[in-house]
Amino acid sequence: MKSFDWIVVGAGITGAALSYELIRHGFSVLLLERHSLLQGATRFGYGGLAYWSGTTELMRQICAEGKAIHQTLSQELEADTQFRELDLVLTIPPDADLEATAQSYAHFADSPRLVSVEEACELEPLLNPAAIAGALTVKHGHIAPEATARAYTQAMIRLGGKVQVGQVTGLLRGENLRITGVICGEEVYHSANVAVCAGALSRSLLKTAGIPVRLYFTHGELVETPPIELNLRTLVMPANTQRFQLEAKASKIELDVLWDQPGYEPAPAILDAGAIQMRDGTVRMGQVSRTLTDPNALVDAQKSEAEIRTQVGRILPALKDLPGTWHHCLIAFSHDRLPLIGAIPGHEGVHLFSGFSNPLAIVPPLARRFARNVTGKTDELLAQLSPTRFGSSTRS
Repeated sequence: MKSFDWIVVGAGITGAALSYELIRHGFSVLLLERHSLLQGATRFGYGGLAYWSGTTELMRQICAEGKAIHQTLSQELEADTQFRELDLVLTIPPDADLEATAQSYAHFADSPRLVSVEEACELEPLLNPAAIAGALTVKHGHIAPEATARAYTQAMIRLGGKVQVGQVTGLLRGENLRITGVICGEEVYHSANVAVCAGALSRSLLKTAGIPVRLYFTHGELVETPPIELNLRTLVMPANTQRFQLEAKASKIELDVLWDQPGYEPAPAILDAGAIQMRDGTVRMGQVSRTLTDPNALVDAQKSEAEIRTQVGRILPALKDLPGTWHHCLIAFSHDRLPLIGAIPGHEGVHLFSGFSNPLAIVPPLARRFARNVTGKTDELLAQLSPTRFGSSTRS
């Protein structure tokens, strides 16, 4: 059976980008995806590129690189990623302190501008002026995540890469406990290296091989409409986003034991009411985030959809009763809002490239840096994103 230089597990936007960059650097690559049509965060993501949001030297550099790459990525991949720039409108509720809210964004690389209710409604005419005290706004990048993943995958295939549909259920171990490939149903695939890009399922896959990582996931819930004639001009989100606070609470080290057992919810669910209209006219509105430790946990879809419609309807009344379907996906995150990238300490042959809940803009530059790094060109920036940064506190 043929052996590859790299097997990449997961063909969402992270796995597709990494596969493409690896094959560009001369490696043979097999990309494995469990679904023939993507079903995870890449399929249901908003597609926002918050390259304005860097708050540290590290993130500002990666975000700047991401912005530059996204602007020319369609030409490079010879397929449309649907990249565009639009206004991000961060709504501020009537009972909030406008100046304090604006000040909370002052440390970002490109601080959003505080605007009045009237100015916010000029930017987004569908806003309910009675539901806000004002808003923050900044230019924001946007792509269609599914189209971008498909463009990466097609470019990778043109360069000689292989794609196979199948669910990876385990990792192969060879001599000296080195990972030498993957088990995919009844098939076995061999490789010199395995990169796990399975998003929220990365933790459970690695656990089957006795490899602990501080990677977690939320159950993201949204409502997607068919193409509509209404024109939502902007990406609307709350200024006081709760998702990152939820992630920090749910990933405290003392709660780690819960994440390897079904039936727990380390932190209460939140709803960040917002919406985006994709270039094809469909609208995605949500989103509920739940930290349920069982990736297959059942959620009351009817209740969740009603809550999404109620909360979004207060801000954008025209969207409340649009026909649409409730969807659910898993979104991976780490404890410190940075992705986990690189070799997993103590386990040769296996690497992690996951946890990109913030922001999507940095996937292309980090995939590019990863591929260069494994050719022997050491990247000190990537070292800051290594799974080793959490020390030895993970459990086996």
